Amino acid sequence: MAERPWTRLGIISFAGHLGYELVAGVAVPLAPHVGVRRAAAAFALSAATAYVPAGRLVSPRGDRTYAVANGFFLAAVVGHYSSWPRVWRAGLPWLTECEGLRGPVIGPYNVLLQVSAVAGAAGLWENRSQWRWGVATALAVAPVLRWATPREYAMLRQQAAEHPRWWNRRLDSQCG
Repeated sequence: MAERPWTRLGIISFAGHLGYELVAGVAVPLAPHVGVRRAAAAFALSAATAYVPAGRLVSPRGDRTYAVANGFFLAAVVGHYSSWPRVWRAGLPWLTECEGLRGPVIGPYNVLLQVSAVAGAAGLWENRSQWRWGVATALAVAPVLRWATPREYAMLRQQAAEHPRWWNRRLDSQCG
């Protein structure tokens, strides 16, 4: 059995979350600053770089790094569910709109976020010798993401209005 299966699932679900945003036409974080190719490449490269060692490093070696990663996954989920309109279904938060996603495309997005939340929390247990680092990361990063999200979204929408492309088409349709 691979080491850190929950952390690896967190890496996959986080990458899937960002890939889904790109394919769905709402770009990716950092696209207004560095361009969509560089932003997507940075996220893909960091996920690929983190995934293999997460399965090979024997505990507790690497626990701090992966506890921080799991804390970041949790912060991203908290940031999303605290920044966008939501309802509660079966005791779980469910976004009704997020970053230009609504209608039938929001369902799979919610599932990706919820998988990230479960994987992030289980990943903290998995890297339990350093779990405090993960909790501290989540507590520090969630408010930053909550603050930055509307600003990043406004920049993404402006970029879509000025330079419509396939990767920002959903945002472009909401502008103007």
